Amino acid sequence: VSCRAMEAALGLGLLLLVAALLVAAALRRAAPGRTATGPALTGPVLTGPAASSPDSPRRAKPRPRREKPQREPGFTHRLLAAALKGHVGAVSCLHFSSNGKHLASCADDRTVRLWSTRDFTAREHRSVRGNVELDHAELVRFSPDGRALLVWLANGETIRVYKVTKKDDDSFTFTPSSEDFPKKHKAPVINMGVAETGKFIMTASSDTTILIWSPKGEVLASINTNQMNNAYATVSPCGRFVASCGFTPDVKVWEVCFGKKGDFREVTRAFELKGHTAGVYSFAFSNDSRRMATVSKDGTWKFWDTDVEYKKQQDPYLLLTGSCDVAEPCRIALSPDAHVAAISCGTNITVYNTRRGEEEERFVGVHTQHIADLAFDTSGRFLVSCGDRAIRVFHNTAGYRAVLEEMEAALRRSSSRTTKERLEQQIHSARRALTAVCGRKR
Repeated sequence: VSCRAMEAALGLGLLLLVAALLVAAALRRAAPGRTATGPALTGPVLTGPAASSPDSPRRAKPRPRREKPQREPGFTHRLLAAALKGHVGAVSCLHFSSNGKHLASCADDRTVRLWSTRDFTAREHRSVRGNVELDHAELVRFSPDGRALLVWLANGETIRVYKVTKKDDDSFTFTPSSEDFPKKHKAPVINMGVAETGKFIMTASSDTTILIWSPKGEVLASINTNQMNNAYATVSPCGRFVASCGFTPDVKVWEVCFGKKGDFREVTRAFELKGHTAGVYSFAFSNDSRRMATVSKDGTWKFWDTDVEYKKQQDPYLLLTGSCDVAEPCRIALSPDAHVAAISCGTNITVYNTRRGEEEERFVGVHTQHIADLAFDTSGRFLVSCGDRAIRVFHNTAGYRAVLEEMEAALRRSSSRTTKERLEQQIHSARRALTAVCGRKR
């Protein structure tokens, strides 16, 4: 009996154990948050395209959209004749050849470019490029005969001369001289000029120094301007004078004297322009050097008659004073016939007539950077400026109107029938030309 009881108890125990295992398995399958291979996940839940679950497929992150570089809005104006584009760096200097056929420009892209002025009104503006090896030019000047270019090297801090040779296909080659000029200035150079006579070269630095060089690179003379600092300096178009302005409220003019055989003699003080009440930013000569224009920190520009006998102590005559906006940097340019003065201030240009001092035109936001150079071409038809990568060329309509006024005044004074007929034809042609320029759309 006892054996049977023990067998029955063992069988019942086995049944209970099997039942318990089955119940446990059922509960395990029904429990939430569990997988077939392990315990439920604990901790923070990962979200995102690549980490939603260990077994989920990876999805590539979306690439950020590449923004296209925004092009700077182009400057437009009814008097804009051309925008010369070719440089890939900021243009710092402009200079016209003596015959007016070419414009030279230099930029910090290590190039110098020559542009044909004949193409200013054309649709395409081609240029010839010359490379400045291992440096870049800050200033550029034509030689009087147009057969050479002189550049001021930014890093070398000296003058390099390039021989310009024209090929049969109207292209040019630029051949540097074997040696650069010696380094002499102790402060940054602000301007360079070449006398139209070909007898000397001028460089001026931001301290108070002006150096007069021979074409072969020898220093002929050193001038101390005694103006605290030099803001601007240049050579007169006639090739006789050098002048400077700076912290003091005057412009000083010297004559560079040579003997009959072309040998250098001396530099003597010629005359001064006095009348401003603050430092002078800039000045300019007319083509015959008989007129000058100045612009000052005092908020005025002045027009002067410099056709005087300075050797007899005769001072220049002040012809006109006008008001203008001024802020550094500020430049002034005078048309070859002295009828028009243009002043750049920041990125804007204002054009005045010199007969009455009236504002004729205003160009706002001409460049995206401060205007670095401003000049009239040798014919007086165009005004050019630079400051960014483009060179802007404007029609000088103020010059057209000034010439018209002169001819109309001459017509009223004339008593000769032949002269009147000739003037009437010239006036008619000038009016048609002015109407054609003003009617163009840019």
